[in-house]
Amino acid sequence: MKIAILIADLFNESELIYPYYRVQEAGYQAVLVGAEIQEYRSKLGLPMKADLAATDVRPEEFAGLVIPGGYAPDYLRRLAAILSLVKAFDRALKPIAAICHAGWVLISAGIINGRNVTGVMAIKDDLINAGGFYHDEAVVIDKNLITSRKPDDLPCFMKAFLEALAKG
Repeated sequence: MKIAILIADLFNESELIYPYYRVQEAGYQAVLVGAEIQEYRSKLGLPMKADLAATDVRPEEFAGLVIPGGYAPDYLRRLAAILSLVKAFDRALKPIAAICHAGWVLISAGIINGRNVTGVMAIKDDLINAGGFYHDEAVVIDKNLITSRKPDDLPCFMKAFLEALAKG
């Protein structure tokens, strides 16, 4: 099965690359999904190319979704195709893993209200104002939604995501 990993300019390197390789180690195909099939650059200038445009993704072909942080979520949250994709994964109860600023994408997709979440402290108020129940913990799981705060949380973040994938 495939795992979609969202990408846009100014992504956080560790929050994209760590999940990218961890899902492959677990036997999944990592597929980078952007607004378009093009090269994107990280906060430090690392180039990575999207494999698919969001409009070409068929959620039924994917087991889960990872949304890395950095400043990329501020771009991703403005794109209707990305938000439709996030909503489709959520409706299908497929695991969605969001770390750091990625909570912005969840907010704009309208899937936070009434759910337990975490994220980087800078978006705590945004998560709360969107109706989320904020917890300052390394990983917060609410049904299919797995959220974490920062790069230091990546090991437990990915452990939780891979466990959710294994449960189907």
